Amino acid sequence: MVLARLALATLLCAIAPKVLSGTQAEEKLSASVVASLSKQLADKAAAKVMIDDPTEAQRWLSEMAGRLPTGKPQVESSREFLTTIHYEASRAGLDPQLVLAVVQYESAFRKYAVSTAGARGYMQIMPFWVKLIGEPDAHNLFNLRTNLRYGCVILRHYLDRENGDVARALARYNGSLGRTEYSDGVLNLMRRRWSYGNSLIIESRGS
Repeated sequence: MVLARLALATLLCAIAPKVLSGTQAEEKLSASVVASLSKQLADKAAAKVMIDDPTEAQRWLSEMAGRLPTGKPQVESSREFLTTIHYEASRAGLDPQLVLAVVQYESAFRKYAVSTAGARGYMQIMPFWVKLIGEPDAHNLFNLRTNLRYGCVILRHYLDRENGDVARALARYNGSLGRTEYSDGVLNLMRRRWSYGNSLIIESRGS
């Protein structure tokens, strides 16, 4: 069974659509940061839309489902995908609308996307993160929730590191700190396609 899963993963990597990515490099983290990030990955609670009002939660799901791309097979149902997005973003203290924009920009919503640098899945996670803060034998970056969990935890880490500067945090996430193309692209997508209700107010503090 293990060999079969490894063979499937290898095949998926071979046929996965290639996407462009930044040049994010593995960085040295303190033991306390590694421990904190690892702890944030551990959560077995069922994913749910983190909106108290059931009517508003359903309204958000319906509105966002209508904005997802059509015309190609969806690996997960839109409800499962969006519920997981909202839960993982919210638990990391991120705006779900921002995470939707990151997913669109990074992978165009392709679950098995692989970048030229080797980043994987919806949020284009570099495999070194699994070795650094995760469980290499258990964490599959092509799994919906695993990928979104890593992406949100990593983006939150960079946001804290940049003292709330969203543009710089996004640039770090993409490995393009010092350039604005990526952060501008993500934030423009958020404003034009994913803005909803009281979405995060984006203020760039420069790069």
